[in-house]
Amino acid sequence: MCHLRQLVPVASPASPAQSERDAEKIGRAAKSRPSKSRIEDRDTMHIDRRNFLGATGTAFAGLLLNGCTRQASALAASGSGFTDYGPLIPDPAGMLDLPRGFSYRLLSQLGTPMDDGGTVPDKADGMGCLPLGRDELVLIRNHELVPSDEAGGTPAAGYGTYEGAIVPGGTTNIVLDAHTLEVKREFRTLAGTIRNCSGGITPWGSWLTCEEAPVGPGEGLAQSHGWVFEVPASATGLVEPVPLTAMGRFNHEAACVDPVTGIVYLTEDRGDSVLYRFLPAVPGNLRAGGHLQAMVVEGLADTRNWAGPAMAVGTRHAVRWIDCENVEAPQDDLRHRAAARGAALVARGEGIHMGTDALFVCSTNGGQRKLGQIFRLVPGRGTAADTIELFFESEREDQFNYGDNLTVGPNGHLIVCEDQYTDVVDNHLRGITPDGRAYPFGRLRMQTELAGGCFSPDGRWFFVNAYSPTRTLAVTGPWAA
Repeated sequence: MCHLRQLVPVASPASPAQSERDAEKIGRAAKSRPSKSRIEDRDTMHIDRRNFLGATGTAFAGLLLNGCTRQASALAASGSGFTDYGPLIPDPAGMLDLPRGFSYRLLSQLGTPMDDGGTVPDKADGMGCLPLGRDELVLIRNHELVPSDEAGGTPAAGYGTYEGAIVPGGTTNIVLDAHTLEVKREFRTLAGTIRNCSGGITPWGSWLTCEEAPVGPGEGLAQSHGWVFEVPASATGLVEPVPLTAMGRFNHEAACVDPVTGIVYLTEDRGDSVLYRFLPAVPGNLRAGGHLQAMVVEGLADTRNWAGPAMAVGTRHAVRWIDCENVEAPQDDLRHRAAARGAALVARGEGIHMGTDALFVCSTNGGQRKLGQIFRLVPGRGTAADTIELFFESEREDQFNYGDNLTVGPNGHLIVCEDQYTDVVDNHLRGITPDGRAYPFGRLRMQTELAGGCFSPDGRWFFVNAYSPTRTLAVTGPWAA
């Protein structure tokens, strides 16, 4: 997401120029003042990261993180004749329409008291689901808050301040009973960050939360922002907020990790963005630093198709990567410098998610109709060249209209969250089959966006947020095999 929504009704649509001006809105007075408290040091994850190279592939498959590792068998069955789940049935509660046989339950909502004394903050955005053991799951949920927003209480400590107040952005954790989905604990885990948009889970049991805000002291803030932070699934309170500066400073959106190599892929929400990857010096330990690179598509400087069909659906292109320099980018010019050296332009890179052997990237307003694209990037993993193809390009609003967060389901289908830019929105959950056919899966009846779609490890539950006012839902039903 690159715009700042208020509570319903929705604000006017954001233009590209408005997207560039969003950072200027961040320098506003915060509502609360900090108090002193201990911050948990979570440097050691509950899965030993030193053993990452030897064990991560097996561990990742065993955990079935977000259900996505069943994708390979589903791809083989993509010609099964599945069309869709049928028409969407109006929700009597006026929240989320779903196909017959599917249902949802409300897990969390704005203003509900949490176990740490605060209340659930607003602007729920990206989210990941991880197993905790002890028959528990945890949802780690971003909150895309800026200094003028309420924090849901006064965070005890955090990364950044504005006029002496802790910046309210960050994450909350919701601990669930893995069998009943009873909410067992709910609490804030990161504070002092700005516009935590999306992110991604890691194979070693953490959530990478990304700031969509390359701003800093020039906007009245005490620290520079626009970083990635890491929150372990095992956190029980506020974690130490360490910016992973080697991963670059830019208008971050989402991240995903290749469990075989430990490479992290990163999207950037700009109309002239590029796609990045981070090669960690020590796979599984992102604090140890590494190298940031940008994607070059051989023979193609622009993937957006705005000027015509430069990139055809289903056609593969070879990919190489160029090193980025001065990645802390005080001028917020990382993408410009990468493009000048040949990096391919992407129209608002947003959702990104890893399957078994490929990752999917959502471009919100790419395509000839500017309704959105999805790319499929296949990493060579040292044995072949990386390739990329345009997996899907929306031709009609009923296919999808401004796709944003996405996830890969246990059956290999994508589920895409819409985030439209109109005065009155009609945002849907859109499914896309492994052979590239779109279908409606859900319709949000609230005047806000959908975000944070992710699956439970067993694939039974699909979790999703309504952005503002915050609602976190769990959906289940007769999923296609």
